[in-house]
Amino acid sequence: MFKLKDHPGKDMNVIIVGYGKVGMTLVEQLSTEGHAITVIDSDSDKVQEAVEVHDVMGIVGNGASHGIQVEAGIDKADLFIAVTESDELNLLCCIIANQTSDCATIARVRTPDYSKERMYLGDKLGLAMIINPELEAANEAARILSMPSAIEVNTFAHGHAEMIKFKIPVDSVLDGMSIAEFGKNVKNNLLICAVERKGDITIPSGDYILEANDVISFIANRIEAKAFLEKHGTLKNKVKETMLIGGGRIAYYLARQLIHMGISVKIIEIDRRRCEHLSEILPEAIIINGDGSDQDLLKAEGIEYTDAVVALTGIDEENIFLTLFTRLVSGAKPITKINHITFNDVVASLDLGSIIEPKNITSEAITAYVRAKRNSKGSNNIRTLYYMFDHRVEAIEFNVEEESKVTGISLMDLRLKKDLLVACISREGRIIIPSGSECIMPGDVVVIVTTHTGFDELTDILL
Repeated sequence: MFKLKDHPGKDMNVIIVGYGKVGMTLVEQLSTEGHAITVIDSDSDKVQEAVEVHDVMGIVGNGASHGIQVEAGIDKADLFIAVTESDELNLLCCIIANQTSDCATIARVRTPDYSKERMYLGDKLGLAMIINPELEAANEAARILSMPSAIEVNTFAHGHAEMIKFKIPVDSVLDGMSIAEFGKNVKNNLLICAVERKGDITIPSGDYILEANDVISFIANRIEAKAFLEKHGTLKNKVKETMLIGGGRIAYYLARQLIHMGISVKIIEIDRRRCEHLSEILPEAIIINGDGSDQDLLKAEGIEYTDAVVALTGIDEENIFLTLFTRLVSGAKPITKINHITFNDVVASLDLGSIIEPKNITSEAITAYVRAKRNSKGSNNIRTLYYMFDHRVEAIEFNVEEESKVTGISLMDLRLKKDLLVACISREGRIIIPSGSECIMPGDVVVIVTTHTGFDELTDILL
């Protein structure tokens, strides 16, 4: 066992099996939030790295071993997360943990056959959550392609409300408009929640002046959001044809959704066996066996004329170059999968547009669960958590189950923290963009956008 120090006073005891890209992201996020973390991995170098970089304990061994789990303190654990590369090992780890302790268990499961049975597996194996990063990444890409002018699309209130990231075009009527004018003249039922300008993030007040090339995040119901993007975006036509470069799991999940949406799909994949398999499971798609980094092949397959290009190879750098090439030769909407590169400033300077990061999708879902579990005795639990603008802003969705210090009082009379917006209220299926006179009521679902971190319950919005 590697050990830095004990963790007195930490919020929850969490065991994480697997220190790959997802495990590393989870350790970084959950340790930052103050939880006591123990990492288990069969690779001693990975465990040593986890211990040296983060304030965690580390054990070298098989996470499915009862003895290793006991050594890791499974009897005192609040949460056990298995995120190794093997679905079967993750499930086995969780089964053994459930037999040994009363802690909640979460497994990463990526295989399509298992994903179809997530509800069954979760129920029968007693798992608190089964998460599939590739499926969730495909869902995110599909949402973006349904609104091609958007950079990012996140959903709240069972899909009734959407948080859209959007770059204000040059010569837009929004350039030079204040937030107050926007509310009066453009959309009263759409709220701008955050603005990024030259790397700085602002939760804007009414006198904030928008500028061309600002990246804004706004919230609205789906109909209003689509209408706004169609009027003010640069990509006004619907996506009808999409080219996916790379034929892995994300490509399969995404192609299946796009075909269901009536969008034609062409997949370019270098592995011949994988192409044969994709042809069998996706008969409606066009499958091309070839090197997606071959410019002549891409042109021959119509990259210059397609509506969208999604770079999904297993190499982040290749995906970035594919997006840059797409921008050079085509007016297509590009989406780039990035799963490992940490040079965030460099990536941001390339203006790649829409980026999907499976490891962060997993981290968001599990962090939301951890915060909700930490506040399990409270009445206003977290439903959803999204990180925005490179983790500098959080959008958090809360259930309001009972009366509290924030209910029944107009928002203008609440003593709210700075750099925070009550962005949206969902009440009986109706989406409300709240004014200062609006009140939060029991039974509501409330979305908060803030630069503060670590909120566990809705009352955290108060000073």
